[in-house]
Amino acid sequence: MAASGATGVARDIFWGMPTAIQIRDALRTSSFLQGMPESALHQLAQIVAPMHFEANDVLFAEGAQRAMFAILVSGAVAIEKERQGRQVRLVILGPGEAIGEGILLDDEAHGTSARAVQRSEAFVLDALQVKGLSREHPSLYTALVRAAARTISQRLASTDAALVGRGRLIGFGGGRTRLEHDLLGEREIPDDALYGVQTLRALENFPISGTPVRDFPALVDALAAVKEAAALANAELGLLPAEVCDLIVRAAQEIRGGRHHEHFLVDVIQGGAGTSTNMNANEVIANRALELAGAPRGSYVAVHPNNHVNLSQSTNDVYPTAIKLALHTSIESLRDAMRELAEAFLLKGEEFCDFIKMGRTQLQDAVPMTLGQEFTAFGHTILEDVDRLAEAQALIREINMGATAIGTGINAPPGYAEAVRKHLSTITGLPLITAPDLVEATADTGAFVQLSGVLKRCAVKLSKICNDLRLLSSGPRAGLAEINLPPMQPGSSIMPGKVNPVIPEVVNQVCFDVIGADVTVTMAAEAGQLQLNVFEPVIAYRLLGACSMLTNASVVLRGRCILGITANPDRMRRFVERSIGIVTALVPVLGYEASTEIAREALETGQGVYDLVCQRGLLTREELDQILNPEAMTRPRPVQADAADSPVAHEG
Repeated sequence: MAASGATGVARDIFWGMPTAIQIRDALRTSSFLQGMPESALHQLAQIVAPMHFEANDVLFAEGAQRAMFAILVSGAVAIEKERQGRQVRLVILGPGEAIGEGILLDDEAHGTSARAVQRSEAFVLDALQVKGLSREHPSLYTALVRAAARTISQRLASTDAALVGRGRLIGFGGGRTRLEHDLLGEREIPDDALYGVQTLRALENFPISGTPVRDFPALVDALAAVKEAAALANAELGLLPAEVCDLIVRAAQEIRGGRHHEHFLVDVIQGGAGTSTNMNANEVIANRALELAGAPRGSYVAVHPNNHVNLSQSTNDVYPTAIKLALHTSIESLRDAMRELAEAFLLKGEEFCDFIKMGRTQLQDAVPMTLGQEFTAFGHTILEDVDRLAEAQALIREINMGATAIGTGINAPPGYAEAVRKHLSTITGLPLITAPDLVEATADTGAFVQLSGVLKRCAVKLSKICNDLRLLSSGPRAGLAEINLPPMQPGSSIMPGKVNPVIPEVVNQVCFDVIGADVTVTMAAEAGQLQLNVFEPVIAYRLLGACSMLTNASVVLRGRCILGITANPDRMRRFVERSIGIVTALVPVLGYEASTEIAREALETGQGVYDLVCQRGLLTREELDQILNPEAMTRPRPVQADAADSPVAHEG
């Protein structure tokens, strides 16, 4: 049975048609249906349809009419909202949670989209079944409406608290707390929080940037990947019981699937060389593993943040490795965005290939070219940096897992470094290598400095392009006005009709920030002392931020500027015809001195180059037409065999 109105392909019934009793038993474990009477569960089990969705199937789309209600049994589903043409992930829902529960409360269109991020199974009711519930099963309908209202309220509260952030404790658990302790004593932790006491202390100690780790999902995913690989390596070497490894792996995989990110709340900029971020990951994974084992959060007997999740590890190998993995992912997104931006410039190059214009050097008229050549050059210079980013990616695939504290591998067993590298390569799909000198690798941040320099190079060149776009579009009456940027918004609160080049302007500002970030990374790398650089948190913050902003800037520049640019060919041709720059083409024929004299007189008298040459009887108009044809001057010319023998050829 397919869910009516689902925009993705709802797949065949799974489990070979489970019985109503099997469905009821599965529903009983759902957090959404918690507290529902057995009679209501029995009724629901009789009418839901089991189905599955493949990864990337869309269960419903933003703006579409509500068509289904589902209880997720396995897998993960992302709730997303479109912003400026891109899907922004709001939350990941997992087993036991409800999808499309709004249909129980109203018949408005969906305000978000739902997309499976991995193969997922669910129990589904279509819109007609939901509509008939109030009539055919009023008690069940009442219970579902109550559950939907409770769930929506909890999600809104959790989302609001997580988004507010800025060093505040988020209000998990409605005020309920649990006790946890560390070497500094006992503290109360929000009961529903997956983080623990060390994360709590970091929240209090580092209200610095207002940017929690959760705002860099690639870093959260990378931390989970490292912990999963470490658990598998420890189990392989006989250090970790299989059942504990399985719990850690399951929790880490949920995080890599996008779940539980709201619990990664420590500020990205922190003291301690990243220890707070590492412990935030250890505690979230440990507490989620305890949940999976049916144990209370914070008990830490079956799964301990340090003894199990952090086994054979140190912040000093976990944190830089996770940063590198996150940067690798971020660089790939940036390369994709820049490649698409370059392709947009190249397409404009083809569109403008026949539009003659004046080239300029030092803001002065130079020689003719085509607008297509100018835009094609923009595309090619961006593609160069796509390649440079790939080179930087290769450098950060060297990791120091197994180094532990300073590179000596203390507390890690023989064979661990290779085992964890192997598992991490499998998990990430990357050809990772272990650094040959782990002491050097733990202290060195050279790969980060190299990447920062490449990002600065990207920013410098992209900013230069935006400067050119603003100059070429200046006007519209008193500037160059050779091209028109698409109007995005009114440009002045006082000057009617003014439209500003706001998209290149915002990209310029992004580039300024990235260039400044390079100074920060340079200073942080230089300030590292002895066997560890404690300033990697700010390095991560600036590099991940730079990748993200450059990616967004490239997407915005392409979609909201480049694709909509138009040209003013008549204006460009008038500039060419009035310019003395075309006299350069006469140098091979008349010599540099004679050509200079013609240029000087043209400037002083305002006469055209054609008229002056003809008046002096130097060339006929037919000969001038051939030599000074602007189109011909923009094409490469074949080298003539006797060019070196020409007496004029040596005069320049």
